[in-house]
Amino acid sequence: MTHAVVLAIALAISSYTVMDRNVFPNFHPAAVTAAAADEGVVGDISLGRDSVIIKPVSIPTSPLVSHAPIVHMVVQGDTLESIGRQYNLPWRYIVWSNPGLRMPLVVGRSVNVAPVPGVVVVVRRGDTPAGLAAAYGVDVSTVLGFNGIRGPHLTPGSVLVIPVDPAQGPNLSTGVPADPVDPGQFLCPIAGAPIIQQFGPTSFAIEPPFGGYLHFHTGIDLLAGYGTPMVAAAGGKVTAAGPADYFGIRVEVTDSFGLVEIYAHMSQVAIAVGQEVQQGEKVGYVGSTGLSIGAHLHFQLEVGGMPTAPGPLIGC
Repeated sequence: MTHAVVLAIALAISSYTVMDRNVFPNFHPAAVTAAAADEGVVGDISLGRDSVIIKPVSIPTSPLVSHAPIVHMVVQGDTLESIGRQYNLPWRYIVWSNPGLRMPLVVGRSVNVAPVPGVVVVVRRGDTPAGLAAAYGVDVSTVLGFNGIRGPHLTPGSVLVIPVDPAQGPNLSTGVPADPVDPGQFLCPIAGAPIIQQFGPTSFAIEPPFGGYLHFHTGIDLLAGYGTPMVAAAGGKVTAAGPADYFGIRVEVTDSFGLVEIYAHMSQVAIAVGQEVQQGEKVGYVGSTGLSIGAHLHFQLEVGGMPTAPGPLIGC
């Protein structure tokens, strides 16, 4: 009787095995060796030591961003705009990373370029991570982390890259945003004012010679009534204010990128030398002083002492 029961159970198990193979004829379970389980990989599946399936780690397919400053050697035909396009940066960032840059660019000279939107800084004696972070509008951790600095002390003469969020722009030394209205852009000094003369060569005989042209307009003229207030196109520090021969009463603001903005032919100034102003803050009032034939604002931008086309003015 016992032998009969054992034989019946064996036949039943055998029949189930045959049935499973007939239902799933292509199923072939993969062998999991002890070595494979220890390494945590079986086929396309990652396993933990306790046989827990874990998400595979993604592997970067593009090169990591370089943290090293770029040294660009100027070649024939280079301009601030062309260098900016080459490294996918606004040309103002090139000026920002090269204090004291003179124009026109000289073939063979080196120009510092940040590998990301931001600024190349040469550490001066007394600079601290906290001070640089406040000046450029970033967290201290950004200054330290991006440059691999492990302590609070900086070595004078060392070169750092400080990434800056283009949507925020730089800060004034007071710690407030320099360009709160349109970061990285020039705001129209008189909102809605028509431009009556552009930057460039002109037949207007009152304009002096420049750049090989007999008459050249070195700025942009905005038409506005006498006494109309004007505001800073970009935030910075007032480096000159008062009378000047050609400009009449004028204000000069060296902005946070190192460019000099000149507001000329004023009737009156509203700020003093050494004062820091934000973009959109009042700098003076329209007049017709200096070499002028009617009330208007002559807005001029200079890089390294040379007049430069400012490009679009937001709001004109």
